[in-house]
Amino acid sequence: MEELAVQPPRSATWQVHLDRSMWVGGVRGLMLQALHPLAMLGVWQNSNFQDDPFGRLRRTADFVGRVTFGSPREADEIGRRVRGIHRSLRIRDPETGRTHRVDDPELLLWVHCAEVSSYLEVARRGGLGLSERQADRYLYEQRKSATYVGLHLDDVPGSCAEMDAYFKGMRPSLRVTPEAASTVRFLLWPRLPRELRLLSPGKPVYFPFGALCYYTLPGWARRMYGALPEVPGAAVTAALKAFRLGLNSLPEPVHDRAFTPGTRRMLRASRDRLGAAGYDVGKGLKGVTDPRRWPRGA
Repeated sequence: MEELAVQPPRSATWQVHLDRSMWVGGVRGLMLQALHPLAMLGVWQNSNFQDDPFGRLRRTADFVGRVTFGSPREADEIGRRVRGIHRSLRIRDPETGRTHRVDDPELLLWVHCAEVSSYLEVARRGGLGLSERQADRYLYEQRKSATYVGLHLDDVPGSCAEMDAYFKGMRPSLRVTPEAASTVRFLLWPRLPRELRLLSPGKPVYFPFGALCYYTLPGWARRMYGALPEVPGAAVTAALKAFRLGLNSLPEPVHDRAFTPGTRRMLRASRDRLGAAGYDVGKGLKGVTDPRRWPRGA
């Protein structure tokens, strides 16, 4: 019998990825990824990121959703698609004249670590009650997600300590290139697409959204960028908690309209599979994280 979802409802991954702070974590991840010169060039040269940054964010959300809530078949399918795209792309380094593969394992690992560490850090700072053990468990579970882009489990940090060590080792390789500076300036004042404007009831709390994402970056990354004056960390945490509270109060069908139609179909299919298996999906996928809504023996 096929698994209901790549990650089960009892996983730490479900708790983090169903939290609406993921929108902040996603943009923070983009800002962090931009500090790697070669990774930034890869985005700059091979995508329309400058014209449609939220399109990339939504495509990332689709990938994350499918390798979390989707069936193994759906996850394998999107993994093959992503690996195929990456395999065909190249990065030209104008400083050295060298050409690099987009699917270089070192670049893939950087993108993965910047992304998942951002999701975890923002969710916990925003008020999601995860213990240190659960935080470690989340990163351990995310090693499986990394395999869908072509990484090997054993090469991916699987705990907070391992992730901290990874970033410490990477910092000497990071710098603010003109492309990175331009990306962060653009993300500080993002143009919300029509679908995200449906989330505007909370806008007075979190506006400007881009600044909130920037201020959740680690201090060393903000010092490198120097894009905005520093503000008290307590104020950032309070703003993040208010943003999270506002978005988490939205009904799931309203919030899900921010995703692409394909992602919404995948989420509906996941709810249908869980419901057919005896899970109580009356409160949507988020409600399924409550063990009282699981079928006996789950």
